[in-house]
Amino acid sequence: MAAKSKILVLGGTGYIGKFIVKASAEAGNPTFALVRESTVSHPEKSKLIESFKSSGVTILYGDLSDHESLVKAIKQVDVVISTLGGQQIDDQVKLIAAIKEAGNIKRFLPSEFGLDVERHNAVEPVTSFLEKKVKIRRAIEAEGIPYTYICSNAFAGYFLPTLGQQNVTAPPRDKVVILGDGNVKAIYVKEEDIGTYTIKAVDDPRTLNKILYVRPPANILTFNELVSLWENKIKNTLEKVYIPEDQLLKYIQESPFPANLMLALAHSMHVKGDCTNYEIDPSLGVEASNLYPEVKYTTVDNYLNAFV
Repeated sequence: MAAKSKILVLGGTGYIGKFIVKASAEAGNPTFALVRESTVSHPEKSKLIESFKSSGVTILYGDLSDHESLVKAIKQVDVVISTLGGQQIDDQVKLIAAIKEAGNIKRFLPSEFGLDVERHNAVEPVTSFLEKKVKIRRAIEAEGIPYTYICSNAFAGYFLPTLGQQNVTAPPRDKVVILGDGNVKAIYVKEEDIGTYTIKAVDDPRTLNKILYVRPPANILTFNELVSLWENKIKNTLEKVYIPEDQLLKYIQESPFPANLMLALAHSMHVKGDCTNYEIDPSLGVEASNLYPEVKYTTVDNYLNAFV
């Protein structure tokens, strides 16, 4: 058995990053998290950093704007995973330059973790956001850096605890708003499972220079199917309010940021079907639950039980 790759995670204290760091440490990979000095004084993030340390993660201090610190960190590992947030997507060009200079990286996973940025029918402001990620893909390929792009679809934790309803903290018990006709399939993946699949992919030759699509079969559901699943659990029929696409587009245009971004993402997923409206091209991508059938992923059905 070959030694497990050493993994460096950037953005490890962020939303999806913490799940990637945890999955890497749990899988027994020597795991490094690059954090900014300033992060340590942030109360919640300092707790997270302590929990990383207690699970054996090595904390490195550095910054995207400090080229030397980046190169030094990268030279200690085999794989770099970026989970940097929206504001820092463009800054990954600095990371690419450092990976190129270090010259030792076997695999780079840039910050994707959502829709396939090149297969969608999204509207603004999502279009511009995804375009930034496309530019990062092209920059990686131009430098000849080995890569895997993770298209993990919708974060279960963002969506399922409220069934995507606005301004609520629990799933609806009486009335539900449905975008479009509710018959478009989307895909929901628990964040821990995204972490598990991501770490499995880093040393897998089948995912080299490919897109890893996370499409667990039990979690591919239309909104109407999701509502019906929930109704069965709470033994109640919800009043359904359908928002036609033209109305939704108007809301998107009239809403401030970030509400417009969230609505435009919902439009892309639930009205345009951008999680599921294409077949995976085997020359470009592979599907995670096919590659790793041993992963017992959390189904949407089970996930919702926590809210009953």
